[in-house]
Amino acid sequence: MAIIRMLFSLLNNPRVIEKLAESRPIRRAAQITAYALTKAQIAARDALGTTQRSGTLRFPLGMERFRKLRETFVKEVKVGWKDGSKQIKK
Repeated sequence: MAIIRMLFSLLNNPRVIEKLAESRPIRRAAQITAYALTKAQIAARDALGTTQRSGTLRFPLGMERFRKLRETFVKEVKVGWKDGSKQIKK
């Protein structure tokens, strides 16, 4: 408990924070983090552009496909419900 209080008081001291921010390891960690975030944003933007150009994500979903999907889902739920109720009765 004493260690936690000591760390809390050190990390709330502006002079300690300033000294840590000036240290090479902390600056390097911040640079690496900023680089990784920037690369991830660029990759996500490129992937989104690729999927939009290829037509992978087409909206709205065709009504026929939507109806078939709904019918299949409802049928599976009904079958599962019947099987479950049979197992409960046994």
